[in-house]
Amino acid sequence: MADQQFSAPSRVSSGIRHINQDHRRGYVKIGNHLAQHRELSMGAIGLATHIQSLPAGAKVTIKALAERFPEGEVRIAATLREPEEHGYLARYHERLPTGRIVTCTVSYNNPPAMAAAARERRAEPIGTEPKPTPEPDPEPEPEPEAEPDPAPAAVSETELQARELLARLRLRDPRLVLSERDTVRLAPAAGVWLERGLTASAVIDALTRSLPTTPIHSPAALTAHRLRELLPPRLPDPGPPRPVPPDREIHPLRTCDGCDRAFHSPVPGRCRDCPPADAHAA
Repeated sequence: MADQQFSAPSRVSSGIRHINQDHRRGYVKIGNHLAQHRELSMGAIGLATHIQSLPAGAKVTIKALAERFPEGEVRIAATLREPEEHGYLARYHERLPTGRIVTCTVSYNNPPAMAAAARERRAEPIGTEPKPTPEPDPEPEPEPEAEPDPAPAAVSETELQARELLARLRLRDPRLVLSERDTVRLAPAAGVWLERGLTASAVIDALTRSLPTTPIHSPAALTAHRLRELLPPRLPDPGPPRPVPPDREIHPLRTCDGCDRAFHSPVPGRCRDCPPADAHAA
C-alpha cells in the first residue's frame, strides 16, 4: 500500500490576521476613512469612534468624557478639536427659552461622502443639450377623455408664511440653504411657532442665533433640530375678562350756606359739618 502523504502546514505570513465573527447586537459601523485616517491621532480616532457608538441624546461634554476616560479635561478638549476640524463633529451653543445656554454636539459618520455629494451638486450643469427631435409617430386612435386631476390641496396662510421664512434663512446666513422639498417638509414645524404668537422675524432670529462657526453639512437637519428644541411654550389662557367697575359719580361743587366752605353735593345746602338750617330756626 502506498504511503499516505501529508501536506506541509501553510507558512504564516507576517502582519495582522483577522478572526471575525458577525455582531448581532451592540455594535457600530465605522468607515475606514475614520478608522485609518491619515491626519487624525490615535486618540482622536478612538474618541470619534466612541462618540459615534453612543445613542442620541447621550452627554458628550468634556466633563462627561473625562468621567468616562482616564485622560484629563485638557487632553480631551484638545483631542475633540481634531475630529471637529475634519468634519466628524460640530459643536455650537444654543440658548434655551429659559435663558440657559447649552452646548450641542452633532456627530457626522461619513463627512467625505457628504462633501462629495455637495461637490456633485455644485458641479451639476445648469442646462442640458437639447435632444434630437424624433420622428413623429402615427396619430393614435382618439381615447376617451380622462378625468381631470384633483386640484392640489389648499395651503393655509400660516404654512405659506412658514415656507417663506424658511426660504429667507439663507439671506441671514448663506450656509442655511434649504431645498424646496425641505422647505415644504419643515413648514408645519415652523408654522407652530407662528401659531404661538411669534412673528416671522422672531422665528428667523431664533433659528439663526449662535450658529456654529464650523461648516454646516446638513442645514435641513440643523434647522429641524432647532425648530423642535427651541420651540417656545404656549401663552397661558388670559381667562375671562375682569369686570369693569362703574364710573364713580362726581357731584358738582357747592358753597355751604352755613360756613361758606366748598363741598360736593347733588343739591345746594349745608356741608356735613354744619347743623341743618332748621336747627338754627328752632
